[in-house]
Amino acid sequence: MQKLLLNREIYEDFVLEHIPNARQFIWIITADIKDMYVEAGGSFVPFLQVLADLVANGVAVRLIHAKEPGPRFREDFDRFDELVNSELFERILCPRVHTKAIIIDNSIAFIGSPNLTGAGMGSKHEDKRNFEAGFVFDNPEYLHELVSWVDELYLGQYCHTCRRRDYCPDPIDESFSNR
Repeated sequence: MQKLLLNREIYEDFVLEHIPNARQFIWIITADIKDMYVEAGGSFVPFLQVLADLVANGVAVRLIHAKEPGPRFREDFDRFDELVNSELFERILCPRVHTKAIIIDNSIAFIGSPNLTGAGMGSKHEDKRNFEAGFVFDNPEYLHELVSWVDELYLGQYCHTCRRRDYCPDPIDESFSNR
């Protein structure tokens, strides 16, 4: 399966349909990260609540982002003990990340233009949200390649040759020489 998603379709066909159904893991890679609200149980809740519920149900969540989250995101984050204290929730910051992707259970992925923000992927009204595009796919070869690349990034493989170390507030791998 390979499907183009445009604008609100990203929210309706991927965020609402696939993310809450993760069973093993969900990896989220984004440049920018802000508070985002989604429909759940007849009301709107912080997306972080969806992630916290997944963690509480044994789903491992990995979040890779390039910028410090916005203030409302940080405020919401601190309310969810599952995200603050569980070993199933992992987060790293890498200023070089510009990729926007979500991988679920090594079985489906989304790659596209939206950051993890309300205007990008969230439930914002169509007249307030960004114009975004992306693809959802389940091709095993592409999934394997994407999962391997994200894992290398997460494990700090690129830190050893990174020439942006001076701009990195929280190095993934601090055991390398900068020059």
